[in-house]
Amino acid sequence: MPHRFFKLRAAALSFSLAACMAGAAQAGTVTVVTSFPKELTQAYKVAFEKANPGIKLEILNKSTVQGISYVRELPVGQRPDIFWASAPDAFEVLAGQKLLENVAAQANKAVPEKVGNYPINNPQGLYLGQALAGYGLMWNTRYMAANKLPAPAQWSDLMKPVYFGHAAMSAPSRSGTTHLTVETLLQGEGWDKGWNQLLQISGNSAAITERSFGVPDGVNNGQFGIGLVIDFFGLAGKFSGFPVEFVYPDVTAVVPANIGLISGSKNPEEARKFIAYSVSTEGQLLLLDPKISRLPVLPPSALGGKVPPAYPNPFEIAKRAKVHFDSDLSEARYNVVSSMFDQTITFRHKELKAATKAIHDATAALAKKPNAQGQALLKQARDLAFTPLVGTSMANDKEFLALFTSNKKDAASNKQVTGLEDRWNTQARDNYERARGFAEQALATAR
Repeated sequence: MPHRFFKLRAAALSFSLAACMAGAAQAGTVTVVTSFPKELTQAYKVAFEKANPGIKLEILNKSTVQGISYVRELPVGQRPDIFWASAPDAFEVLAGQKLLENVAAQANKAVPEKVGNYPINNPQGLYLGQALAGYGLMWNTRYMAANKLPAPAQWSDLMKPVYFGHAAMSAPSRSGTTHLTVETLLQGEGWDKGWNQLLQISGNSAAITERSFGVPDGVNNGQFGIGLVIDFFGLAGKFSGFPVEFVYPDVTAVVPANIGLISGSKNPEEARKFIAYSVSTEGQLLLLDPKISRLPVLPPSALGGKVPPAYPNPFEIAKRAKVHFDSDLSEARYNVVSSMFDQTITFRHKELKAATKAIHDATAALAKKPNAQGQALLKQARDLAFTPLVGTSMANDKEFLALFTSNKKDAASNKQVTGLEDRWNTQARDNYERARGFAEQALATAR
């Protein structure tokens, strides 16, 4: 009997020890969902683990859209700990679904309240600004010289025929940073004019890449001449020694890239340590690494003179930026913008490019031999190709927007959205084919 008792007790102790060890292992791992490149996440992983022995960072790299879905689908207690991404509207989505914990206690008091008119930290304390970002154009100087192309300065420059086939961008459904770029242009120019520009720029573009990384990689290696990007892609290329330059157009915004604690995560207490580290002076200085080249939320005066002389000052850029980014507006139409872009641009890029090329050819011919019939045909072509299928009034309709934010399990809403997307896709194809036909007729009148 005593022998059996000691065996049972030993088994119980072994089980308890194993449970404690498993708990300790879990407690020593902070899981981070992020859309950021490895150059950035690896630098933070190494520095944080060195400063906090016994805590390991596990990095799950996902696009912003994929990351939101991943967090939403996991049950309480099984979720990752931290969400870290550029898109403030994505954090509003998570906050609206009660998926973020308050992290006000982890904020760095030396961080200014605002950049321009935009709060750096969420006023409710649900997420913190960890870096600042603007949106613009990067280009490969060797590519531009070889193709005798002028350096662009504004988004609208990329609508010009001279840039046909030389630029690239990603899709907002595939990239949170691209969504911010697109939304910045829409807010700066207005819905109708903004989409008109997006359609012309996309029609001029060589490719709509699968991931946002595909654009800077393509520009750095000379596959593309110009890329529409978040600033750190252009700055990292430039400061890492690639033949790259970057410019902020007049229509830009400076907003925070954010970090937040996910509700129902596995290891919230140690996750809070990483959040605090990321906004500390030590954590902010990591952003200045040439391979990272992000803009700190701490002002240059708080970084001990370690900011390189040619480094952009986001607080100065924000003063002259024309767009005061509205994250509530962006959140409300987030899915509509992504869906419209995919159905009318991403999935119909071949047809849009063909229509755009035909319009350029007709425009050039009519400039040399103008005639009223050709100009009328060309106007029809441009209207068909570059007018958004959803106008301003519909884009502001709350019932319409609600369709795209409804629960995915709502079969009726899903059916309506699918029907709309199918119609947009079909109508875009038909419009581009008709536009190409009108442009070719216009060209014929100038021969």
